[in-house]
Amino acid sequence: MDMNIVCLDLEGVLVPEIWIAFAEASGIPELKRTTRDEPDYDKLMKWRIGILKEHGLGLKEIQDTIAKIDPIPGAKEFLDELRSITQVIIISDTFSQFAGPLMKKLGYPTIFCNSLEVAENGEITGFKMRVENSKYTTVKALQSIGFQTIASGDSHNDLGMIQASKAGFLFKSTEQIKKDHPELPAYETYDELMAAIKRAL
Repeated sequence: MDMNIVCLDLEGVLVPEIWIAFAEASGIPELKRTTRDEPDYDKLMKWRIGILKEHGLGLKEIQDTIAKIDPIPGAKEFLDELRSITQVIIISDTFSQFAGPLMKKLGYPTIFCNSLEVAENGEITGFKMRVENSKYTTVKALQSIGFQTIASGDSHNDLGMIQASKAGFLFKSTEQIKKDHPELPAYETYDELMAAIKRAL
């Protein structure tokens, strides 16, 4: 029996983009930029933290918005079915302080993510990445302990783990990423993605 682990991105795949939801709730359109627009995550996060500071917004305001976000319709059912047939890990560049409430709505799947540095007053002062190039590095680490990985995501920062896996799929990605990577199968619905993963298992 092959020891498979399915590695999924979180935002854009199972839940809406947290920063886009927060940009809409706070009325700060600049915060809509994501890894789809800015592949350099470090640069993107420093820029976001600067904007939050400028507007006097902290962790509490973001968490209040996150509490109102629901998973993408069908995501929990997809995840429940997938977890009944194989191991699943969500590998995300988001932060544990953001992911918590969403994990509850998804039935507490395993997630590997990063963490924010937060001051006493709730101001976000920085962030700590679990590891450099976390998605690719995590997939390679899983492979090094005897697992075969199957990966799916929607953004620039998912390409490493998708390309390094025995099977990898773009899901709800952008036209540009799909055009740049015609070799990667691209799906739009959970049914299509489920069928592709089952074929790869």
